[in-house]
Amino acid sequence: MAEGPAELMTTREVADYLRIKERRLYELVRRREIPCTRVTGKWLFPKPLIDLWLTRNLEGAEVQPVPPPVIAGSADPLLDWAVRESGCGLALMPGGSLDGVKRFVDGSALAAGLHVYDPERADWNVPVIEAACPGQPVVLVEWARRRQGLIVAADNPLGIATVEDLEGRGPRWVARQAEAGAQLLLAHLLGEAGRDIASLTPTETVRSELDVGLAILEERADAGLAVESVARSLKLGFVPLTEERYDLLIGRRAYFEAPLQRLLTFARSEAFAKKAAGMGGYDIADLGRIRFNGP
Repeated sequence: MAEGPAELMTTREVADYLRIKERRLYELVRRREIPCTRVTGKWLFPKPLIDLWLTRNLEGAEVQPVPPPVIAGSADPLLDWAVRESGCGLALMPGGSLDGVKRFVDGSALAAGLHVYDPERADWNVPVIEAACPGQPVVLVEWARRRQGLIVAADNPLGIATVEDLEGRGPRWVARQAEAGAQLLLAHLLGEAGRDIASLTPTETVRSELDVGLAILEERADAGLAVESVARSLKLGFVPLTEERYDLLIGRRAYFEAPLQRLLTFARSEAFAKKAAGMGGYDIADLGRIRFNGP
């Protein structure tokens, strides 16, 4: 298992780490009171979120950070463009969906972008936010629906069609860091096909979807999971696999303040709609819809 902030812990490891019985841990999971995700039939626990959960549950713990004007979490090409063009004054700190949630919760980001699928509830993002931000005044705002799939070389010379084609002595593939929503999604898609991502060996691990595309473009790999807009921007091939929902996690107070309102207002403009259509793979029909509203 990977070391450091990308670590995903098993039920036994978390139970030992928290010094509780596994039975008690499963009860917390059942009640959605602890951050977790289900991949290939197994519960996994992002260590950074477990550490934050532990800190919040210490007796007398009270942390009220003043977050900087930063959007952390998963990178999105359309969001990156809109932040620059809107003049909202926000900075981007991409690092993967779960890393973004961690940074939001510990007060080092004003908002976080994420796309984390929960197969138990067949829902995006809401379950992980309910677990990571219990009782917190937060909102989850839909940014866009995005087509996710495998980026391949132009014209797909290897005929890659499914995630199963990544197995064995097949194509060289590039992975994402463990806390990235794309890596969690790939593990889920492989699990649905009866495969285990742990049995596949990538050629390298990269930090962003653009890096996935560049690895294909530079012929360091043959395939990798990323959004369609990245493939289009690099004139590469794309094998669509699923549509995902990318949301922004925002504190309720920050949602009404100038930086995020300026960004969201710009996202309703004709220029934004034209850009989204040109980039490809985006559905912005429900942009701005509140998907979760904390107490």
